[in-house]
Amino acid sequence: MPDTKAVGSTRDETRAQLVEVAAQLIREHGAVAVTTRAVAQAAGVQAPTIYRLFGDKDGLLDAVTEHVFTTYVAGKKLSEDDSDPVAALRAGWDTHIGFGLANAALFALLTDPGRSDGTSAASNAGMAVLRTRVHRVAVAGRLRVPERRAVELIHAAGTGAVLALLSLPSHDRDLDLADAMFDAVMQAILTDAPALAEDSPTAAAVAFRTIVPKLPMLTDTERALMSEWLDRATAPPQIH
Repeated sequence: MPDTKAVGSTRDETRAQLVEVAAQLIREHGAVAVTTRAVAQAAGVQAPTIYRLFGDKDGLLDAVTEHVFTTYVAGKKLSEDDSDPVAALRAGWDTHIGFGLANAALFALLTDPGRSDGTSAASNAGMAVLRTRVHRVAVAGRLRVPERRAVELIHAAGTGAVLALLSLPSHDRDLDLADAMFDAVMQAILTDAPALAEDSPTAAAVAFRTIVPKLPMLTDTERALMSEWLDRATAPPQIH
């Protein structure tokens, strides 16, 4: 009787090896270098192995982008700064920009809307890290906009900043652009101080919104209603 555990382990090891080999080819030569033949040859396996494990080359590329992004997200979690939520937000931004500039081909795959619908486990994990950081800023009373709005602004600005820099030759890149973009987003989403001042009702509402789900004295219906009111109170004005 075959050792199914050993067979499964060998399959997982082969899959991991192929992902690593493909990731290395992308880093060194770009996505165009990732062909089933090149990856199989570099990994020392037969080309049909790739089709058995990933379906096709696109399946392999999806696995590579998810692996790289998952590794990246894990690194972001390790660097989490618990002392200052705004500083943690800045640290995450700097890591994001640095990763994108150091891994141009991989970043292009990660952000290509034609390759991902944004619902992969890795993509969801990355957004979860950002949401957690933004939530901590909201709890501190520093947000002037709803959490979802802040997350969307930071995500869009971070991706756009990296793509804009990557569109230029390396010697023409002004890295201050990323810093200026971060500062502009912070101006849009942060209050000047964590205090719930009388002149900052929106910040107070956003901060209170973070604790509504935890209020035990309210029923589920009451919590939902209060959350809806606070969401409406902090929503950006509609342009007609």
